[in-house]
Amino acid sequence: MLSIASAAVQTGGGGARRRLAGLSAGIEDWLSAERHQLILWVPVMIGVGITAYFALPRESHWQAVGCAAAALAASGVAARGLTGRCAFWAGLLILAGLALAWARAESVAAPRLQSTLFNRTITARVAAVDLQPALERFRLVLEPDDDRLPPRVRVSLRTPPADAILPGARISLRATLRPPPGPSTPGGYDFARRAWFEGIGAVGYALGEPQLLVPAPPPGDARALLDSLRRRLTTRIRAQIEGPAGGIAAALVAGDRGGIPAEVTEDMRDSGLAHLLSISGLHIAVVVGGTMWLVRRLLLLSTWIALRWPVKIIAAGVAACAGVGYTLLAGAEVPTVRSCIATLLVLVGLCLGRQAISLRMVAAAAVLILLFRPEALLGASFQLSFAAVATLVVFYQSALGRRLAGGTGESSWPSRLARGAAALLITGVMIEAVLAPIALAHFGRTGFYGVLANLVAIPFTSFVVMPAAAGALLLDPVGLGGPFYAVLGWSLEALIALAAHVASLPGAVSRLPAMPTAAFIAFVAGGLWLALWEGRIRWAGLAPIAVATVIALLARPADLVISADGRHAGIVDAGRLAMLRPRAGEFISDMWSDATAAESLGEWSETAATRCNRDACITVIERGGKGWRLLATRSRAQIEWRRLVRACRGVDIVISERWLPDACTPRWLKLDRAALAHSGAVAIRFDPLTVETVADGHGDHPWATAVPDQWYRRSKPTSLPWMRTRDGR
Repeated sequence: MLSIASAAVQTGGGGARRRLAGLSAGIEDWLSAERHQLILWVPVMIGVGITAYFALPRESHWQAVGCAAAALAASGVAARGLTGRCAFWAGLLILAGLALAWARAESVAAPRLQSTLFNRTITARVAAVDLQPALERFRLVLEPDDDRLPPRVRVSLRTPPADAILPGARISLRATLRPPPGPSTPGGYDFARRAWFEGIGAVGYALGEPQLLVPAPPPGDARALLDSLRRRLTTRIRAQIEGPAGGIAAALVAGDRGGIPAEVTEDMRDSGLAHLLSISGLHIAVVVGGTMWLVRRLLLLSTWIALRWPVKIIAAGVAACAGVGYTLLAGAEVPTVRSCIATLLVLVGLCLGRQAISLRMVAAAAVLILLFRPEALLGASFQLSFAAVATLVVFYQSALGRRLAGGTGESSWPSRLARGAAALLITGVMIEAVLAPIALAHFGRTGFYGVLANLVAIPFTSFVVMPAAAGALLLDPVGLGGPFYAVLGWSLEALIALAAHVASLPGAVSRLPAMPTAAFIAFVAGGLWLALWEGRIRWAGLAPIAVATVIALLARPADLVISADGRHAGIVDAGRLAMLRPRAGEFISDMWSDATAAESLGEWSETAATRCNRDACITVIERGGKGWRLLATRSRAQIEWRRLVRACRGVDIVISERWLPDACTPRWLKLDRAALAHSGAVAIRFDPLTVETVADGHGDHPWATAVPDQWYRRSKPTSLPWMRTRDGR
């Protein structure tokens, strides 16, 4: 009997080994068939490491990811064949991405303000001037003389600064400064992180007009010259074209979007035309393509030059210079740099006789950006631009795309026009489908009619708007730019009208609450799997996309959101966001409205279950058959001590912007100034009961908001030391 059992075990073990060997051989065969696609996963693996650093809150988590990546690379060394090499490089690239992000965050470290400074006189050098007249927003980036202040601070002004206040000038002003604020809601836009990478250690507002001490010197380096040229161009364009059209013209030429009103920006976003406001692939392509065509045509006018000179290479070189110059003039933002790098690679491919546009070109551009600016991976600009370009390349490399682009021997212009229209429609639908999850993740909203709007807007921009802008710039120095400015003005007004019309159509905008991180990661993983493989296995990417769609559609907004300073609190109920204070700022209202997909705004005092006076409100939130009683203060007036203590004991949650006494003990949660300094903004769901804080997401990252009260220690993730059980224990 024992011998029979032993033989059965050996037979079973042999079967398992054979199955494992068969699986290994199948993976090896699949990777061999997709060998030419493997290089495309280089930026993806680097991005995995970068994402791990930014998404995971604790240093121990980053170390664990690094160890796992190193183990994966080591297993690849031990394994054989292509599978082993892929494992080795995947682990090494993930480790490199993690190290890049970690090193970049540490390399830009600069002192930050730890607590608010009121009414402080500052003498400083002006480092940058940010004017957004359409939004009535005027800001200066300053380099203070006081060593006790951070080396760079950003100050908002109530009115535009004097014309003489330019970068390089020295000024004096009185201002209130505070540390860079974190997200207004957990998982939201993180200005503290952005300020960290920009070297800004404090933000604030001026209490009066800045006084000029020393005028700005003449521009002395290339960057200063470009900034000066950009300001002059912006001023000139806005002088020639009034209103929102002038703001868009300045954005197209100089990358300055400060003259575009908020309602126009929202219409462009809801209509799917927001990409036209940032200088990216379309604009670079028009500039480079137009320059190359013009130079080549001019050179071919001479037979002697055409027969003796490499006309195509010369035209490509001039076009490359034009693209780089346009990129630098526009401020070298991420979409512009990405487009410029990709265009330069296309030109090199054309000169070498290689395929000009490919996914390898897109991957190379992504790697170059991530090597120098790994934090760009988190931005909507990076994600939207690369997703759109990759979608275009995948489509035109497919059989259908090649057929529509190259034709099947038909030469009549109606057939070419029909193929072009079909290609534009299909690519528009594909791009809208790919970009919708990214837009929902970052902005909480996406448009449905962007395909139709772009069918008109993209050709119109390419053949009317951009040529008019180029003509205006080229002929303005000799006084002949007037007609081109006129054409540019009315064409942009037509574009604005198109955006407003599309955005106002019924069902034009879809809104969802803040997308869970797991859903967004699944969307990205599924999209990459679909785009980067060629065999049938690529369709497996539809599974994570389907799962992500279900998670995103089932996501519920928080029931209660509280700002980091305790001044504002919002209750979400049936698509309505009720604010604690009747005069909540536009910024906090907009951010919370997008995060909760609220269709309307209101006030606590308007609900039947709320009692409010000038100093405080008490309300009840009913969820899951339970009632949660809230007390929130909304003034700085003194409240009688015994009355306050008695009120605290009768509620589940207390919210206040002030320090509350220890005797104020609600039944469950106390969020006063001290607690919120520790946690940052808070989001609460009551059914099931969950609490999210900004501090949990910030974790050990260097831009995490410092707690000024030394006796308040940093708590463990998802654990609030001031939280009680529901019954008060």
